[in-house]
Amino acid sequence: MSTASTSRRDGPNIPLVIACGCLIALISFGPRSAMGLFFQPMTDARDWSREIFALAIAIQNLMWGIGQPIAGMFADRFGTWKAMAIGATLYAAGLFLMVDAQSAVALHVSAGVLIGLGVAFSSFSLVLASFGRTVSTEQRSIAFGIGTASGSLGQFLFAPLGGALIAGIGWQQTLIVFMGLIALIPLLAIALKGKAAPPSSDQAVADQSLTSAMAEAFGTRGFILLTIGFFVCGFHVAFITVHLPPYIADLGLDPSWGATSIALIGLFNIVGSLASGYIGGRYPKPILLSLIYLARAVVIFGFIMLPVSPVSVLVFSALMGLLWLSTIPPTSGLVAVMFGPRYMATLFGFVFLSHQIGSFLGVWLGGKFYDETGSYDAIWWMGIALGIAAAIIHWPIQEKPVDRLAQQAAE
Repeated sequence: MSTASTSRRDGPNIPLVIACGCLIALISFGPRSAMGLFFQPMTDARDWSREIFALAIAIQNLMWGIGQPIAGMFADRFGTWKAMAIGATLYAAGLFLMVDAQSAVALHVSAGVLIGLGVAFSSFSLVLASFGRTVSTEQRSIAFGIGTASGSLGQFLFAPLGGALIAGIGWQQTLIVFMGLIALIPLLAIALKGKAAPPSSDQAVADQSLTSAMAEAFGTRGFILLTIGFFVCGFHVAFITVHLPPYIADLGLDPSWGATSIALIGLFNIVGSLASGYIGGRYPKPILLSLIYLARAVVIFGFIMLPVSPVSVLVFSALMGLLWLSTIPPTSGLVAVMFGPRYMATLFGFVFLSHQIGSFLGVWLGGKFYDETGSYDAIWWMGIALGIAAAIIHWPIQEKPVDRLAQQAAE
C-alpha cells in the first residue's frame, strides 16, 4: 500500500507532461512549416533566384533527418530537457541569422543547417519518445496521436499567423517574433525532466548499451521494413507540400487554391493523427500502416485521373490530410513495442532519417522531372507506386517485443 502511494507521488505528472510536450510540438513545428511564407519577400529583398531559397529548405529537411538520430542518442543519454535546450538555441540562432542573411551561403547555413538541426533537437520526435517513457503501455498510442496532432496544429496556426505578421510588421520582424516563441521551448521542456513511469511488463528491460540497442534494431527484420516504409511517407508529404500549389496553378485554377489546399491538409491532419493514435491502440499497427499507404495511393490516383476543379482540390486535400501524418503514431508505436521505450528517441531517429531522405528526394525529383518534361505526371505515378510498395512492406511486420524483452517478461 505504502509502495503504491510512494510510486504515485514520485511518478510523473502525466497531464502536465502531455500538455507541455504538445505545446513544444506545436511551437517547434510551427515556424518551420511557415518557411514558405518567407519565400517571396526574401527573394525579392535579396534579389535571389527561387533555387537559392528552395535549396535552403531542402538542406533544412536533410539536416533535420541527419540530426534526428544524433538528437535521439543525446536525449536518451543526457535527457530530453538538455536536448531541447540545444535545439531551441540552434533554432533561434537560425531564425536570427536569417534576418540579415545577405548571401546564399548565409541563407543555407541559417535557414538550412541551423534550423534543420534545431528542429531535430526540439521536434515532436523527442516529445513522442518522452511520452513513451512516461505513459503506460495502454495510453501510449493515443498519447503519440495527441503529440503528432499538436505538431499538425502548429502547421495550421502558424500559416495564418505568419502571413498576418509579415503583412503587418514585415518578414524580418516576423522572424524575430518566431525566435521569441522558440525560446519558450526549454521552459516547457522542464516538465519532461521528471522520472519515467514505473515500468510495465514490456518496459522492464535489462541493462543495455546504446550500441547493443542499435545492433539489435538493425538486426530485426520488422525495424528494417518500418524504416524503408517511412521513406515513402516523407516522399509523399514533401512533394505535395512544395509542388501541389504550382501543379494546381498550372492546370488553370486560381493560385489561392494552392494555399487553401495546404491549409486544409493541415486541418484534417489533426483529425487523422488523433484517429490513428486511437485506432493504433486497439488494432494491429502494421495493418493500419498498410491501409494508410494504400489509401494514399488510391487518393492520388483519383486526383490525377479526374478533372481538376475546386471541388476535387478540396476533396483531395481533406482525404490526404487524414492520411498525412497519421503514419507517425503507429510507426513510433511499433518502435516502442518492439524495443521498449529506453532508446526510443534514438531508434525512431533512424526511422525518421529515412523519412527525411524521402522528403529530400520528393522535393528535388518533383522539380527535376518538371524541368525536364514540363509535367508532374511522372512523379505522381511514382508516388502511387511507392504507396502500394509501402502497403506491401508494412503488412508482414510483427507487432511484438524482440526476444530479449519477451524472455525477460516471461521470467
